[in-house]
Amino acid sequence: MPFAIAGAALVGSYITGKSAEKAARTSADAQTAAAQLAAEEQRFRPVGVSTRFGTSQFEFGPEGRLSGASYTASPEIQALQNRLSALYGTSLGQAEQAQALGAPLGAAGQGLFGLGSQYLATSPEAARQQYMSEQQALLRAPRMEEEQRLAASVFGRGRAGLNIGTQGQPELAALAGARRQQDLALAANADQAAQQRIGFGAGLFGTGAGLFGTQYGLQTQALAPFQQQFGVSQLLEQAAQQPLDIGAQLGGRTATAGANVGQTLLSGGLGAAQTQLQGSLVGPSLMAQNISGFGQQYLQNQQQQALFDRLTQNRNVGYYGFDPFSNTNPYAMQSQAGQFGTM
Repeated sequence: MPFAIAGAALVGSYITGKSAEKAARTSADAQTAAAQLAAEEQRFRPVGVSTRFGTSQFEFGPEGRLSGASYTASPEIQALQNRLSALYGTSLGQAEQAQALGAPLGAAGQGLFGLGSQYLATSPEAARQQYMSEQQALLRAPRMEEEQRLAASVFGRGRAGLNIGTQGQPELAALAGARRQQDLALAANADQAAQQRIGFGAGLFGTGAGLFGTQYGLQTQALAPFQQQFGVSQLLEQAAQQPLDIGAQLGGRTATAGANVGQTLLSGGLGAAQTQLQGSLVGPSLMAQNISGFGQQYLQNQQQQALFDRLTQNRNVGYYGFDPFSNTNPYAMQSQAGQFGTM
């Protein structure tokens, strides 16, 4: 008997497991279908647009994915672009000529930079000493001539041997004093000359930079017509490209709206799949319970049959010679009941 009960329980468990597996598979398939539907709603779908300046085209592959995008400029835009393209050669050639014409300016500026570097390479002290040396060299010959004239004059007047105290010969002493004053003036001018030398060197750099600026400015001015023409051409291209941008924007908005729809479909599909899963598990569970209940009922029936068999075996055995199942002898019934209660 226990084998029948165990078998019923096993059958119930098997049915429950198989039903749960099938229900889970069905729910997963439903969720996958809902996700695919939601993804399809969210797909980017650009729209072809035509304007006065152009037309956009979008290409899709067999699986529905965007595979290409292009646009076609209107005849009006194409004609304007062709006319501007004819000007490119002339304006760009002028810019190239300006670059060649400006080359000497660059060379002159480079030379001024080199010269200014030489001036600025000398320290202020060296510049003063150089100034003094240059001035002394310039004064050497005039001073020698002046000394010779003075000596001849003094000798001619008979004053060559005249000495006054520590001063010595008066004419020569006066000449030496004048030269000392002249040297002091040269020393004062040397400081100013050194400053002027430094300023002149810096000025050479500024002049050279101005030449470079003129060279680059000439090239920039010569390139300006080409830049303007090319800029207008870009504006024309943007006007022709506008339908492509509009179509892409519309496709993006459609995808956004489709995303909201897809999310709704996905949520509803997942809820429906969960409900389907729960409903699929109810029937088999009840069947398994019925089989298990059948086993329990069978056991209960077997127990009752065993009790009945034991009672029938003692049917002719009773007290005082009466049938224990007879209602005419209550004492026998009580005695039999007591006997049965001890079994």
